[in-house]
Amino acid sequence: MLKLGLHPDLITFSTLINGLCIQGKVAQAVRLLEDIVEEGYQPNIISYSTILNGLCKIGDTTHAISLLRIMGERGCAPDIITYSTLIDGLCKDNHVAEAFKLFSEMRGKGIPPNVVTYTSLLHAMCNSCQWEEVKRLFDEMVAANCKPNVFTYSILVDALCKEGKVLDAQDFVERMIQKCIEPNIVTYNSLMDGYCLQGQMVEARIVFNSMTNKGLAPDIFSYNVIINGYCKAKRMDEAMELFHETTGNGITPDVVIYSSLISGMSQVGRLATAQKLFEEMCACGLVPVLITYSILLDGLCKRGHIHDALGIFHVMQSNGLEPNLFHCTILIDGLCLVGQLKVARELFCALTVKGLHLDAYPYNIMIKALCKEGLLDEAYELFWKMEADGCMRNSCSFNAMVRGFLHNNDKVRTTKILHEMVKEGFSADFSMAVMIVDLLFRDSTVEFFRALVQNSEDYQKC
Repeated sequence: MLKLGLHPDLITFSTLINGLCIQGKVAQAVRLLEDIVEEGYQPNIISYSTILNGLCKIGDTTHAISLLRIMGERGCAPDIITYSTLIDGLCKDNHVAEAFKLFSEMRGKGIPPNVVTYTSLLHAMCNSCQWEEVKRLFDEMVAANCKPNVFTYSILVDALCKEGKVLDAQDFVERMIQKCIEPNIVTYNSLMDGYCLQGQMVEARIVFNSMTNKGLAPDIFSYNVIINGYCKAKRMDEAMELFHETTGNGITPDVVIYSSLISGMSQVGRLATAQKLFEEMCACGLVPVLITYSILLDGLCKRGHIHDALGIFHVMQSNGLEPNLFHCTILIDGLCLVGQLKVARELFCALTVKGLHLDAYPYNIMIKALCKEGLLDEAYELFWKMEADGCMRNSCSFNAMVRGFLHNNDKVRTTKILHEMVKEGFSADFSMAVMIVDLLFRDSTVEFFRALVQNSEDYQKC
């Protein structure tokens, strides 16, 4: 427009800047602002605040602070909206110290903070668990006659619940109601989640019921929270009751609800129901995510339903989802539990061929299974191969190997592994300690273990 000789007013420029920022073209908005200045225009506070907001949304708070200084130098004094926007951006970008500096600067200029300013800072303090600072800032806010709103209270309730301070959160909800500030669906969901995280399902249900009694319709997140809570508490009948209630209330269950129910049913051994829910979820057009497959695989494998688990594993692959190390490890463990060591070995070897960096868990499963089958040489070779493969052995690795040798009365290799175990700072678990104590009562092994203990002490002195 400027090149064509047109001279729009500041309102037009502000509209253009706002449009560019809405589209995420913040860099173009900044260039337009500079072009306006070069043409002799004096951008107003709306133009500057719009760009500051855009910069904060893309996380470029450094440039935003620089622009704040520039606008001051150009004679456009920042107001409460400008400062609050930047303070909120800094808090979200985890630059809390910088946010408090601006907070002090703003008050030093005689600009009183508003509810947005305080809420942003409180949120940042909650995220960093600075509860004393939260209390101080909240009290300061009230003393300054800046009334907290439902968003302020909801942030505090959510943060306290996540920290396990559910009674403090309940206290804030009661204070809200006393001040005639009605909790919204977010407040109730946060409080309900807090009780669920503590396993207090009676209290969680009271919150759920009080929400509906006050005319607030539970949303999908409300049902996610309470159904998951019941599933974690293994109260599956109540969970299913609420599940059936969702459709009656016009809410379509999502992958999260189905995954919670599948997990709960698997934990209580109701695998047929878990599989039925999985099939129902797929029939509804919902695409299971990796965690859904993990939950069902784990439940089936732990109960010895390896055929069904392999079926789910293949369904996962046919749906274009590449099983990760966690899924494969679950399956390897399940195969070993039902004695299908050959298939487990093939899957384990396939993981190493793919170049995946394995952690100690799959190695430990294989070592334990090989020892159980009496294949001590192969287990021993795999134990030492861990280090060569760049996998750090842990306490379970040593304990599994030692138990295998003790079961087979292999004193020489038991001694070698125990010495290495002590050298690396690991100790015997309960079952291995029981085995060693039992062997110490046998005359034929007393001298052997006395020598072993002496050697262990020598290692510890080194």
